[in-house]
Amino acid sequence: MLSAHTIAVVKSTIPLLENAGTAITQHFYQRMFNHNPELKDIFNMSNQQSGRQQFALFSAIAAYAKNIETPEVLATAVERIAQKHTSLNVQAHHYGIVGHHLIETLRELAPDAFTPEVEAAWTEAYGFLASIFIGREGDIYAHSKAQKGGWNGPRDFVVKAKTAESDLVTSFVLAPVDGGPVLDYQPGQYLAVRVKPEGADYWEIRQYSLSDKSNGSDYRISVKRENGAQPGMVSNYLQDAVQAGDQLQVMPPAGDFFLKSAHTPNVFISAGVGVTPMMAMLETMVAKRSESPLYFLHACETPQQHSFARRIRELEQQSATLKSFTWYANAQHEGSFHGLMELTPLKATLPVADGNFYLCGPSGFMKFAKDQLLGLGVAGERIHYEVFGPHAEL
Repeated sequence: MLSAHTIAVVKSTIPLLENAGTAITQHFYQRMFNHNPELKDIFNMSNQQSGRQQFALFSAIAAYAKNIETPEVLATAVERIAQKHTSLNVQAHHYGIVGHHLIETLRELAPDAFTPEVEAAWTEAYGFLASIFIGREGDIYAHSKAQKGGWNGPRDFVVKAKTAESDLVTSFVLAPVDGGPVLDYQPGQYLAVRVKPEGADYWEIRQYSLSDKSNGSDYRISVKRENGAQPGMVSNYLQDAVQAGDQLQVMPPAGDFFLKSAHTPNVFISAGVGVTPMMAMLETMVAKRSESPLYFLHACETPQQHSFARRIRELEQQSATLKSFTWYANAQHEGSFHGLMELTPLKATLPVADGNFYLCGPSGFMKFAKDQLLGLGVAGERIHYEVFGPHAEL
C-alpha cells in the first residue's frame, strides 16, 4: 500500500493537474510517440487526432489522484481499462515506458512544482497503480489461454461470410485459420481486430462488439461505415477491401459490458450501430428460452439504416417474453414511432422497478436515455452502458 506521505503529496498536486488539463496528456502522447514510435502499433491514432484519448487519459489520471486513498472506488474503471488493454495485447513492460514518459511530462510542464518530493510520490503512486493493472491483466491473459479455444495475442482468422445488415452496417463472420475452436464470450463483449491497411505506417487495432450468441466455432462482428469529418480508417477498410476468404488478425474477446442477470427483466436500448452488443444479448436470451421479460428498444434514422430489423421480428415470434419498439428519426413507418426515443409513454410497460437497463449508441443518445430512465424512477445502479471508443461518463 502507499504511504500516508505519498498519498498526501499526490493529492496536493490535484490543482496542478486540473490547471494544466489535457495539455498534460497531449504533451505526454507526443513525447512518448517521438521516443517510442513502436507504440503506435497499439494506440488508436485516430483517437489521438480527435483528442478523445487525451481527454480520457487526463480524466483517469485526475480520478486516480482524487481517489488515491480509496482505490476500491476505481475498481470499475480498472476492470474496464484492463479489459481494453488485453484486447490491445498490452504487456507488463509497456507500463515502464508509459511511466517514464508520464513522469518526464510532469517534470517538463511544471518544473517548479515538480520537486524531488513530488517526483518520488508520483513515481511510487504510478508504480502502485501499474502493479494493479499488470496483475489484473495477467489474470485475464491466463484465463483466456486456459479456456477451451483460448489464446493470447493476435490469431489468424479467415472471413467466412460478409453480409450487409443495413445501408451502413456490414457483418463479418470470422473463423480461425487453424480450424480450432474459439473462446466463449459474454454477450455484450467485443472483439479486437488488428489490420494494416494499404499505405498505413502502423498496425491498427479496433474493437467491435460481437453481435451474435457464442457458439464455440466462429465469431460475428458488425461494422458501421463512418463517412463523417473523420472517416473510419479501419471500419471503412473492412467494408471496402476485406472480402470472404481474406484473413484478419484477431485478439481474444474482452470487455466488461455484459448481462448482469438472466433472471430479471432486461431492457436493451440502442441507437445506430449500438444495436450490435444488444443483438448478442438478445440472441443469447432467446436461445436459452428465457422466461424473464425482454424489451428491445432501438432508434435510427430510417428503415434503410435499421440493422437486424428482420432478425428482431423473427426473434419476437420465437419468444413469448420479448417485446420490441422502434423509433425512426427521419421517417414514418408502420409499427414504429417517429422522432426521438421518448420513454415516458412506455412507463407502464417497462420494468421500471426491477429491470436491468442496457444502453449503447452515441454518447448524446445514451445520456438522453439515461436521464429519462432516472426520471421514470429507474435506480442508477441498474443502468449499464457501453461507450464505443475512449470511455466517457454520461
